[in-house]
Parts: sequence; C-alpha cells; structure tokens
Amino acid sequence: MPTSADRTFETHLAAEVATQPDDWARAASIAADNAALLPAPGERVAVIGCGTSLFMSRAIASLRESAGWGLTDAWPASHVRTGRDYDRYLVICRSGTTTEVVDAMRAIPAGVPRTVICSSPGTPVLELGDAILIEEVDERSVVQTRFATTALAILRRHLGEDLAPVIAQARAVLAEDAESALAAVRGAEQISFAGTGFAAALAEEAALKLRESCQAWTEGYLATEYRHGPISIAAPGRAVWALGPLLPGFADEIAATGAHFEHRAIDPMADLVRVHRLCLLRAADLGLDPDRPRSLNRSVILE
Repeated sequence: MPTSADRTFETHLAAEVATQPDDWARAASIAADNAALLPAPGERVAVIGCGTSLFMSRAIASLRESAGWGLTDAWPASHVRTGRDYDRYLVICRSGTTTEVVDAMRAIPAGVPRTVICSSPGTPVLELGDAILIEEVDERSVVQTRFATTALAILRRHLGEDLAPVIAQARAVLAEDAESALAAVRGAEQISFAGTGFAAALAEEAALKLRESCQAWTEGYLATEYRHGPISIAAPGRAVWALGPLLPGFADEIAATGAHFEHRAIDPMADLVRVHRLCLLRAADLGLDPDRPRSLNRSVILE
C-alpha cells in the first residue's frame, strides 16, 4: 500500500517543489540578461505584490537595503504608495491577471520605470511594464512555490549573492527522506515560524504555505517580535520553527514552553523547501489536494 509520501508525488505541487534548485541555478543568467530592468544601486524602489508575492517583495526589500543598494519599500498592491518619489517600481505577479496588481500598475505615475516579473505570457501586467517573463517556472498548482523562490533568487543574484551554497542545501533537503526529517513537526497541532532580516518575510510565507495546502493553524513573525506576545501560544504538542540565524537565547526560551523547536543552520530559502515538503506530507495525511486549496484560485480577479 502506498504511504502518504508516495501520494505526494502525484501532485503538481510535488513536481514544482522538486525543480527549485535547478530553477535557482538559472537565476544568474536571468538576472544578467535583465540587469537593465532590475533596480540599480542608489535607486529608490517600491516592490509590489499580493500574497506570496508580497512576502517575496518584503524579502527583497530587506536584502536590498541590507546590501546598501538604497531605500526599498514593499507594498501590497492594494495599498501601494504612488505619491512617493520612487525611481522604479518592481512588480511580482505570477498570474499576470490579479486585479489589484493591474490597478496598481495603472496608477503608477507616468514616466516612472516599472519592471514586472511574471510567469504567464499574454497577460495584462506584461503590457503595463518592462517584463521579465520566467515562463519556465510557471505552476499548475494554485499554491506558489518555485515561481516565488525563483523571483527571489533572481534578485539575490542581481545583488551579487553567490547562490551555489543555497542551491546545494536545497538539493540536500530534497534528497532526504521527508517522513524522517520532518517527523517532529508533521503532527504538530500548531506551528509558528520566526526569522530575522529577510527570513522574517519567509517565515510569513512558510506559514501561508501550510495554511493554503493543508488548512493548518500556522503563524509567522519577526523573531524579535515573537517574544512580545506570540510566544504565549507555544506549548507541548505545538512547534516553533526558526528560519535563518538564531537570536541569542531564543532556543532556550522556546524549550521552556514545552513546544518543539525546529531549526536547521541553512539558508532560509533552502529551509523553505523543507516547509514545502511538510505541506505535501500533511496534505496527504489529511487526504487534501494541495493543488486546489479550499476557497482559493490561481488569481484574484475582482468584479
């Protein structure tokens, strides 16, 4: 009889999760080919997205400012500030049809450069900005994985990062036996994710992935803020998963609550692949189809 791990490979999500190291390896050439369309050092930049793309926008903003490349804000497309003196808008939109993104791009002041990263050809957003089309990482699953992480990889390469170690870590994650590697969190009643820097945005994304794919009770926080209230939810039978470098004393604080503490000393983007694999396991355990989450569609198109 097939196990839950066997069943996960029948989904589009499983196949798309598995291509990520190869997708990130191509990010260097994509970034180089489109360097003129990506934010230059010193530009004042607004990064725009919805849902997963918003979390990637926040990660990019954190990385760009930390690298000293200039002011970088991240905005939900529904609340973008078009009256500020930005030199460029960077838009991330997998579907190319999300109403709030289309409306935001139309509201950008004339003459201000705008670049859009998208994986869907022939869609409205491509006509509203300079397009970086990465059709090869488009997804059939409603749940975003490889498009979002590849968009982040492209920006990380543009910032001059060497992604070879991150790619190697992700390959190692995918080579593991998921059932053994994730046994401690597979049945957790509740999981809180925490991180600092760009990992804080990936913590929010990790929580979203489990909510979408298997209706799990999950939350994501900036690790320094987790102590200011959210830690009260930690308890035996629940888990706290830290992405990226740990704050001093953080592990001890979680241990004192009785919750399981999950952490691996790898790049947060590679650790996110571990979360993706947990999504597949938990969805299979519950008999859910992670390709078609409850109440969600590939794109939010408003009347």
